Amino acid sequence: MRKLSQLVVRRRVAFLFLLATGCLFFLAGRLFWVQVIKNSFLTSHALEQRLHPVPIDPRRGTIYDRNGEKLAVSISADAVYVIPAEVGRDRRKAKENAELVARRLAQLLHMEDREREILEKVQRRSSSEWIKKKVPPDQARAVREADLPGVGVVENPQRFYPNHSLAAQVLGIAGIDNQGLEGIEVAYDRYLKGLPGRVEAERDAHGNIIPGGIKRYIPPRDGADLYLTIDKVIQYIAERELGRALKETGAKKGVVLVVRPKTGEILALANLPSFDPNDYPAYPAEKRRNTAICDTYEPGSTFKVITAATALEERVTTPERQFHDPGFLRIGKHTIHCWRDGGHGTQTFVEGVENSCNTVFGTLGMEIGEERFYNYIRAFGFGQPTGIDFPGEADGVVHVPGSIALVGWVNVGFGQGITVTPLQLLMAVSAVANDGRLMRPYLVKEIRGAKGERLAVTQPTEVRQVISAATAREMRRILRSVVVNGSGKRADVPGYRPAGKTGTAQVAEAGGYSHTKVVASFVGFAPFDDPEVAVLVALYEPTCGVTFGGVIAAPVFQAVVRDTLSYLRVPPVVEPKEKVEEDAGAQVVVVPNARNYPRGEATTILGRAGLSFGFVGEGEIVVDQVPKPGARVARGTRVVLHTAGPLKPGDGLNPLE
Repeated sequence: MRKLSQLVVRRRVAFLFLLATGCLFFLAGRLFWVQVIKNSFLTSHALEQRLHPVPIDPRRGTIYDRNGEKLAVSISADAVYVIPAEVGRDRRKAKENAELVARRLAQLLHMEDREREILEKVQRRSSSEWIKKKVPPDQARAVREADLPGVGVVENPQRFYPNHSLAAQVLGIAGIDNQGLEGIEVAYDRYLKGLPGRVEAERDAHGNIIPGGIKRYIPPRDGADLYLTIDKVIQYIAERELGRALKETGAKKGVVLVVRPKTGEILALANLPSFDPNDYPAYPAEKRRNTAICDTYEPGSTFKVITAATALEERVTTPERQFHDPGFLRIGKHTIHCWRDGGHGTQTFVEGVENSCNTVFGTLGMEIGEERFYNYIRAFGFGQPTGIDFPGEADGVVHVPGSIALVGWVNVGFGQGITVTPLQLLMAVSAVANDGRLMRPYLVKEIRGAKGERLAVTQPTEVRQVISAATAREMRRILRSVVVNGSGKRADVPGYRPAGKTGTAQVAEAGGYSHTKVVASFVGFAPFDDPEVAVLVALYEPTCGVTFGGVIAAPVFQAVVRDTLSYLRVPPVVEPKEKVEEDAGAQVVVVPNARNYPRGEATTILGRAGLSFGFVGEGEIVVDQVPKPGARVARGTRVVLHTAGPLKPGDGLNPLE
């Protein structure tokens, strides 16, 4: 019995010994895990608990124009912050101190109406809280002098736009926390924003700075700089002329776009009315919208450039083909009217383009056929984003073959029943200017690091060959004829020989078309034989009475092209003056183009050429003339001028011009 008792005791002792040994091994292993394997992690974690960082925002990258002119910069500004732990380090008076600091800050920063919000931040259990950014110098000085516990003032870079509203919708805006919100600022935010830094100081559990403790400054890494394709001078020209046009025509808004057709670089992108990004909350949101890229409209007769190019490429027509226009085109139960009462009679295809004859282009829309027409429309870039480096680009609407009736494709032939962005239309016309090659538009030319090193360079990108170079050359000659002999006379610039197309499209609304609202536009390029720039002008809902694109949009195009090519030092061509010839004793003169001029100016033009005149119609603007411009007639010949006035109610299927 005694031996059995001793055996039990020994077993218990052995068990306790093994248990103690196991515990010792566990504790040793745990100690090794903590002290060796997890040493660096736990050390840094403990340090983070003792360090209270104050963030420092980096300098946001500068945005320059193509020539290095500053468009958006970062400037020094003060910001007030609070370290809650330092405010409440005396636990017995924590609440009282927090209320005192919040009340005093509200007074010093003129934020009395937000005192409760400040108190909430002061009492949060966080390392630091921003109280106010963009603090005026006098307020920052007052906060420093008050020397409130846990409150500090640091430099905090803020965005500034030195040219105020210039190119505002392109640049966009940056928020108070140095983040991009709209436009280029948000599209390239990852490059512009940089990496934030911080100031850290080691503190005890009560928030007191530990004497001799760790103090360190981690500097911010500044953002990269952007160089845009925009030219500040050309942008100014575009906005100046657009502003003048809005004032004269009473238009609701307007767009002017200028691009290099050979590269896709956007030299100017003007949207008016505009806003000042330095004080953007003071403006309605619609003024910040980039209409040229983000909004669509029915292009009207400017789209006839696409129809004409498609018809020539597919050999549906030739420049010499004859068309007869009685003033209307019947498609089943629908009747398509030409803008001119009584029509244009018999005319060649070139004359149909000069006259912007709806029946000619409605006929071509049918003859091309919906499948072919759709494929070319898509190939020109409609119904899809252009791929520009800008947020919020609209697609536009292009109907798929079989989804609309035949009359719908007739309407598309003259720019109705299809929606496009101004940028899409200009890039499509630029393809005609660029020997049929469609280019991708872009706004950022290159990105450079804080030390000036090149991080990225945008190369011109050809999207596709849409039409042949031969067709493009033929179209350029025809569009030049529109300016010389047709509805685009007021867009002509002596020496620079522009080419282009007018448009006056009714605005679609409530299932039909407005009888009073139009978009007057002109799109073209210059010089026509070797284009340096392509320009689009669109004036939305003008109220000046005479709202034809050839009357109010073409002069804007003329001024922008003239001043832009002069600024770019493109040499003008010296053109021969019109000659007066002797023929069997009678003087022969060349009939000048009086289209799209008011009555008074038209009569002056004809009188200067030695011709008489007569009017048909009660309108104020000459829309057609007989004999045609360029005809050679005897001096004193009577020229019949057909006039029109404001847009008259139609049947919803007839955009003017």
